Amino acid sequence: MRNPFRHLPQGRPFGNEEYELTCPSCRTVHRRSELLTSGFFCPSCGAMLRIPARDRIRLLADEGSFAELNAGISSLDFLGFPGYREKIDKARAATGERSAVVTGVMRVEGQPCAVYAMDARFIMASMGAAVGEKITRLFEYATKMRLPVLGVTCSGGARMQEGIVSLMQMAKCSGAVRRHGDNGLLYMVLLTDPTTGGVTASIAMQGDIILAEPGALVGFAGRRVIEQTTGATLPPDFQTSEFLQNHGFVDMLLPRAEQKKTIGLLLRQHGKEAAV
Repeated sequence: MRNPFRHLPQGRPFGNEEYELTCPSCRTVHRRSELLTSGFFCPSCGAMLRIPARDRIRLLADEGSFAELNAGISSLDFLGFPGYREKIDKARAATGERSAVVTGVMRVEGQPCAVYAMDARFIMASMGAAVGEKITRLFEYATKMRLPVLGVTCSGGARMQEGIVSLMQMAKCSGAVRRHGDNGLLYMVLLTDPTTGGVTASIAMQGDIILAEPGALVGFAGRRVIEQTTGATLPPDFQTSEFLQNHGFVDMLLPRAEQKKTIGLLLRQHGKEAAV
């Protein structure tokens, strides 16, 4: 068996560095150590908080199994868009990341897979050239190594500061997903809050199995835009993960406490071990 982990660097380790997150519901500030214990539910009011990419992987991966891919790919202001360079610098300082997605390989309940996780703290995990390149390379690596892919989406959509180049990432990533699927390999997606715009219109909805966290916002255009365009009054739960499940877009709602066990089971049932 070819070992998909053998030649990979470990990447930046998951240390005990602290950061703080503010609960959007009660506005209480919590430290990372508290949130890891609570599963990123607010200890004060119980609201579900967004999980940074590396901690999302930490909660899903078997201990010590994650190895990072393409860590050096970075967002750039190649169009000279006003204020964009400052946004990138601010996002890097706040997150310690070079782009809005972390990619690599890991094991979940003993099952190997490739993984990407998007980080909402980095310009709302919008998809520009760096994000598209990292996800595309991940699928190409997974195809070569015969690995299933797990994607954890969380995004505001395409990144406007990169113009049409950001929109091109939808097609580029979709092509890589198609080649991966044509080789008989599993792609599983976990939709988290929020998954919107061009990410929903491409990689988020192309999984063979589509999971979603309860209560997540998932959609393409905003509610107000749709109502103004169609002249319709939309139901109160429109664009929630529950609404999408009821209308056939989501296969299963998956609470955080059940995610690792369930994803491991699905990988065991539907995935394939890395082959020669």
